[in-house]
Amino acid sequence: MDPPLILEANTVGSSFSRWPKEMRLITPSFHGNPFLQTDLNAITPDTSPADFAGREHLSGEEYAAYLRTAVDHFGLDVCENEKVLEVLPTEEGFAIRSSQDRTLRTQTLIWAAGEFSLPRREVFPGSELCPHTSDFRSWDDYEGEGATVIGGYESGIDAAYNLVRRGKKVIVISSGEPWSVDHPDPSESLSPFTRERLEELLRDFPERLVLWGHTTITSVSKLADRFIIETEEGEVFDYPSAPLLATGFHSALEPIRHLFAWEGGVPQFTEDDESTLHPGLYYSGPSLVQRSSKFCFIYKFRARFGVIARSLVQRLEDREPDLEDDRKRGFLVDDLECCTNCECALESEEEPVETAR
Repeated sequence: MDPPLILEANTVGSSFSRWPKEMRLITPSFHGNPFLQTDLNAITPDTSPADFAGREHLSGEEYAAYLRTAVDHFGLDVCENEKVLEVLPTEEGFAIRSSQDRTLRTQTLIWAAGEFSLPRREVFPGSELCPHTSDFRSWDDYEGEGATVIGGYESGIDAAYNLVRRGKKVIVISSGEPWSVDHPDPSESLSPFTRERLEELLRDFPERLVLWGHTTITSVSKLADRFIIETEEGEVFDYPSAPLLATGFHSALEPIRHLFAWEGGVPQFTEDDESTLHPGLYYSGPSLVQRSSKFCFIYKFRARFGVIARSLVQRLEDREPDLEDDRKRGFLVDDLECCTNCECALESEEEPVETAR
């Protein structure tokens, strides 16, 4: 089997390099690989971002450097600055039209695009007036005296944390109360890293942070030098600075959405993480859902690397590699009972985060 060809729209790790410089990976890194406890953020069983960068929570640029080092070490064939413009199913597999004015043909294709380049902006009338949190390269660039953040999950609390630490008064508006959710699936609640920083703000700077839950924004407009925010609950507020959108990102499958079946806004996959419409088209990344369980963290979707590899060699009728080490190290998880039927939802003794309004 020929070595895989990797098409990269920009440069290796470019999405991570575009993070605000203050942003950190919310999943902790620790070099436990020799004891079969692979670093949560590693993309191979024998590497560790913690060992590489000497950090528990890496910055985007540090993680990008780790990825570039992995590419060099393994001699991966990466075509940088070659964006995929179109994927067309053919009788033999797929035709891929790229920005380099060429068409590549392949029997199998793994779509491993990320989501940072697909921010959700059009979420209500007037949202075009609001910058997205992903637009900032550093929170030092924010010029307002105060800030309104729309969205209370990871990126919203991260923005609030960095702005409050810079002396800003911040109001976080969320349609729910993510800071009060206690769910056994870490994809459904704030990470311990984010919750810890939020509690730090509420303890040290209670006058600078306000959390408004169960409030749905219906529109934002501008009147003279003020921004008017209206809510589904009939409330109207005005602020001197444009609200910040911490509204998340579109699915990484959006550019090839038509090649996958969707139910209730959720992409459908076979047991081998391939399209149910087009065999041989695989997906690896944060939009992966299996049996209603989200595989959106690196340590989650990397657990399916071995599953895809095994399916690929079977489809191409090549000699199947020995994947037992991958299984031991968590890179081939095909028994999903532990992932989808979590029994760790013990009654929490943790006190809910207090909010003010």
